[in-house]
Amino acid sequence: MSRLVMKFGGTSVADLERIRKVAALVAAEARAGRQVAVVVSAMAGKTNELVAWTDGAGAADPTLNMSDKSDDEYDAVVASGEQVTAGLLAMTLRNMGFAARSWMGWQVPIITDDAHGRARIEEIPAAGFGETLDGGEIAVVAGFQGVTRSGRLSTLGRGGSDTTAVALAAAIGAARCDIYTDVDGVYTTDPRIEAKARRLARISYEEMLEMASLGARVLHTRSVEMAMAHGVLVRVLSSFIEPGGAEGGEGTIVCDEEDIVEKRIVSGVAFSRDEAKISLFGLPDHPGVSSEIFGRLADANVNVDMIVQSHARHEGAANMEFTVGKRDSARAVEIVRAAQGAIGFDDVAVNEDVAKVSVIGVGMRSHAGVAKTMFGALASKGVNIQVISTSEIKISVLIDAAYTELAVRALHAAYGLDQV
Repeated sequence: MSRLVMKFGGTSVADLERIRKVAALVAAEARAGRQVAVVVSAMAGKTNELVAWTDGAGAADPTLNMSDKSDDEYDAVVASGEQVTAGLLAMTLRNMGFAARSWMGWQVPIITDDAHGRARIEEIPAAGFGETLDGGEIAVVAGFQGVTRSGRLSTLGRGGSDTTAVALAAAIGAARCDIYTDVDGVYTTDPRIEAKARRLARISYEEMLEMASLGARVLHTRSVEMAMAHGVLVRVLSSFIEPGGAEGGEGTIVCDEEDIVEKRIVSGVAFSRDEAKISLFGLPDHPGVSSEIFGRLADANVNVDMIVQSHARHEGAANMEFTVGKRDSARAVEIVRAAQGAIGFDDVAVNEDVAKVSVIGVGMRSHAGVAKTMFGALASKGVNIQVISTSEIKISVLIDAAYTELAVRALHAAYGLDQV
C-alpha cells in the first residue's frame, strides 16, 4: 500500500467542526487503502496566544530576554497548540471506527539541532513509526516540533508544520505529501488583487521556492527546500473543497521541472509589502566597506535582500541601497549608525513605504526579453523602479508601495498569465 502524508494548517483545524471535516478527508484516504500519516498545526490563533503568554512571563523578570525566542521553555509552551490538535483529531478518528493515535515530535522521533524557536531537522529515524503505519494505524503527528539530542523539546519556527510534513514524507518514503490550506492551490498571483489569476496545475520546486521567498505565502520556504532536496512530490489544496470537485479540488502539484510538460516563460507574479529600503550616502569606495556593513548586519541576524551600489557625486565615494524586512529596519539603521565612525559614510536614511514585485519562471533561462517586457509594462503605467535584483529564474523590482497592485496587474497581463 502507498503511504501518504496529509498536513492541515490552522484554519483547517480551527474548531471541532472543522476537525471533524478533516477527519472525513483522512478517512477517505484510509478507506482507499493508503497508509496515512497526518501532520497538524495548532488551531488558528492559538500559537499567537501562546507566544503572547511567553512574552508576559518574560516581562515579569527583566533579566529574561524572550524576544529572541531561543529558550527551551518557550518551546515547551508554544508546542502545546499542535499537541492539542493532534489529540483531538486522533480521538475523532477513533470515534469514527479507525485505529488512530497521536504522536508528539519526540515520539516519532523528529531530531533537531538545539536552536530553540528556530530549530532545523537533522534526522528522522522513523522505523518504529513506519511499523505503526504498516499495522494499519493512522498516525496523527503534532507539527512544528521535534526533540534535541539532549532530549529537550524544540520548535521549528513559524511555518514549521509544513517542514514537518515534508520531512516526514521523505523519511517514510511517502508517495506524496498533501498540504491542505485555505486556498485551493498555487495561483499565478494573488486572486484578491487580480481577479484573472489562474490556479497552476503544476509548478517546479525552484519556482515555488522563489515564490515562497518573494511573498507568496502558500508554502513555507524551508518546506520547499526540503521537498526539492529529497524529491518529495507535494500537492497544495484546500480543505474546504471536495477533492476532484469542479471548483479545483485537485490543487497544485509541486514537482521537478522535468515533470512539467508545458514550460512557461513566466509562471507567476509575487509581491511583498514587508520591505524597508536603507540608503547609505558617501561611503568610502574601497575594498572591505561592504564586508564591514553586511558582516555587522549578519552578526545581528538581520537578513539583507536587494543590494545596489552606485558612484556618489564626489570622487572616491559611493552610495548604497539595500532592503531588509520592516521589522528589522530600525535595528538595521541602529547597527549601521553605530558603524559610521569606523566606516566613514556621510548619512543613512530609511524608507518603509516600498514594495517588492517579482516575476518568476523557469522559462527565463532560455528566453530573452523577459526584463524588457517587465520594464516596459511598469513604465507604461508610470511605475518608477528604485532597485532591481535578478536570479536565473526571477526578476524583482522595488517600487513605491502605492503602486503595488497596479504593478501586479500590469505584469500579470503583460506575460499573458490571465489567458487559459
